[in-house]
Amino acid sequence: MRIIENLNDGLPIFDALSNQLRIDILQLLIKNHSMNMNNIADTLGIPKSTLTPHIKKLLQAGLIDVSLSFETRGTQKICRLAEDKLIVNIMPEILAQTIYETELDAGQYTECNVLPTCGLATREKVIGDAFDDPRFFFLAERFNASIIWFTQGYVEYAIPNMLSPAQKPVELQIFLELCSEAPGVISYYPSDISFIVNKINLGYWTSPGELFDRRGRYTPAWWFQNFPQYGIMKVLTVNDTGTYLDGLLLSPVTIRELNLEQNSAVTLRLEIPKTAKNIGGLTLFGKNFGDYPSGVRFRILCAAEHE
Repeated sequence: MRIIENLNDGLPIFDALSNQLRIDILQLLIKNHSMNMNNIADTLGIPKSTLTPHIKKLLQAGLIDVSLSFETRGTQKICRLAEDKLIVNIMPEILAQTIYETELDAGQYTECNVLPTCGLATREKVIGDAFDDPRFFFLAERFNASIIWFTQGYVEYAIPNMLSPAQKPVELQIFLELCSEAPGVISYYPSDISFIVNKINLGYWTSPGELFDRRGRYTPAWWFQNFPQYGIMKVLTVNDTGTYLDGLLLSPVTIRELNLEQNSAVTLRLEIPKTAKNIGGLTLFGKNFGDYPSGVRFRILCAAEHE
């Protein structure tokens, strides 16, 4: 995911997306996850010499990655998507003049109540001497965890609310890399993950399943191949018009209903409730796992100070 805060900074991306052939290339990579350049050219019915400058343009814009694969047929250039979301903030100066940002790793929750299958791990090792023991979620070592998973229950995070009495919050943004937690290796395993901020339920997202078809960009090499490797970046936004998930309306809850001005902390609960239609668990990726070098990120955007 990339957030474009300044339109001039986004010019290479806008240029790369202005050509139908490059859009066709991206759609092929969305469908197939990765392809070598010969296959892309054959599928599109174009010479490789025609494809090469378009691949270069997408690479320069940071929309794809290109790596070398050494095979019996020779060296192949493998193309993959580098971004799954682009967010363009057209009017950042008008929307807010002050931004408070906080980031927590996956294990830095303040409360939890989870059911197996479950576990957590740092970049170096699994925490505890066995899997599926909820007691390990209370070990002090959990603060170093960069990945957690559980089938049912919740974890809750809290950040300090740094708003001054004169500041008005206009938007809350939360960034999370998530997928399901399936028993065994199951790609399609839907799970309804609820988002609760300051004890107000904002709605839920149905994760399609576990993602283990490739290793995450930041997932350590020792991590088990039959465990989730990366997640899907979700962007939760609450403002004066409602709550949005990836830019689509999730619920009518507005930022005023969160009462940020009256609370010394902002809490986020991620929950798989027992009443959910799809109880498929939750895997949360932190700073050293998955496709993004970040944990749970909070942003509070404020308007100009007022009397």
